[in-house]
Amino acid sequence: MKISCVILTMGNRVAELNRAVESALNQIDGDVEVVIVGNGADVPELSATPPEGSAAVVKSIRLDQNTGIPAGRNRGVQECSGDVVLFLDDDGWYGNQKVVAHVRERFATEPDLAVISFRVMDPEGGIGQRRHVPRLRAGDPQRSSPVTTFLGGASAIRRSAFLQVGGLPERFFYAHEETDLAWRLLGEGYRIEYDADTVMYHPQVPPTRHTEFYRLNARNRVWLARRNLPWPLAVLYLTNWVVLTVARERGGGASLRAWFSGFIEGLRTPAGERRPMAWRTAWRMVKLGRPPIV
Repeated sequence: MKISCVILTMGNRVAELNRAVESALNQIDGDVEVVIVGNGADVPELSATPPEGSAAVVKSIRLDQNTGIPAGRNRGVQECSGDVVLFLDDDGWYGNQKVVAHVRERFATEPDLAVISFRVMDPEGGIGQRRHVPRLRAGDPQRSSPVTTFLGGASAIRRSAFLQVGGLPERFFYAHEETDLAWRLLGEGYRIEYDADTVMYHPQVPPTRHTEFYRLNARNRVWLARRNLPWPLAVLYLTNWVVLTVARERGGGASLRAWFSGFIEGLRTPAGERRPMAWRTAWRMVKLGRPPIV
């Protein structure tokens, strides 16, 4: 079972990108094919090279403009030849040299497994961020479990399943594209697992560092619901998130205005192909602990 690794870069974090590539190339029993996608930027010259005697390779492609995270990763998957694709942020790196061997074993022996979401650890020893554990009960990040979504930059995905459901929704650009993909995979009967034994290190930074975070977060939630949920669940899902956001952002005038601007944009603009999940898929998500209204 061949393993590929897709890394997106804007070309502005050369040392970090070198570290990420090295962590993929130096895997025990690895022979990883690394595909670096320059998302609207040249891929910088790197010092990281495959170990002597390894069949690992490094490829790079440059996109003419920043097409966003989902489109960049889709293009990377197109360039891959692996049966399983790792997605790695350019400022992240793998916690040990056995990640690929562990991933290969799981995918080889579990044919209904579509995605493994990795445990993200703070390299400075911090407690980590709640959002990095993709379930409602996130208090124990060392506990593995089935989940209904995953972390895009810290994951491994079965390439055939990824292509079967159409990959990541490119119009999303940033935010919730993994959940869109995850819901469609669940609808096809696949499993998604949070695996605490696969560790990726990543600096602890808030998602709000992105200038368009609030607008894209809201717009894409609306698109996510419009594309994937039966209408009764879509209404509940969006109502729930309006209430939660207002409660969380009390006093945050600028952030709330940006969020509601994105919410209205999501209602008014095309969301892409609508393929509402079956009610049995929604019930399966309920049993997994995260009904599609939260």
